[in-house]
Amino acid sequence: MNKAELVSSIAEKSNLTKKDAEAALNGFIQSVEEALSKGEKVQLVGFGTFEVRSRKAREGRNPRNPEEVIKIPASNAPVFKAGKGLKDIVNPK
Repeated sequence: MNKAELVSSIAEKSNLTKKDAEAALNGFIQSVEEALSKGEKVQLVGFGTFEVRSRKAREGRNPRNPEEVIKIPASNAPVFKAGKGLKDIVNPK
């Protein structure tokens, strides 16, 4: 599902216009981005949690030249951890 399909689905399920649904989706995305950039977690009970995790600096291999060792700098990575409700929907018993 791409963004346009998601907007259509949201509009259909919430009785909003596509324009309003897209504005709501964009607002949600911006809110999550702002919270993560501040180092905050975004928890949606039953759905999941968005958070930022630190990745340590490490050594890796150059894919074009496997003998060459390269240094990979430390970075922050956005992570989504699915909640129990979402896991139960994806994995019905």
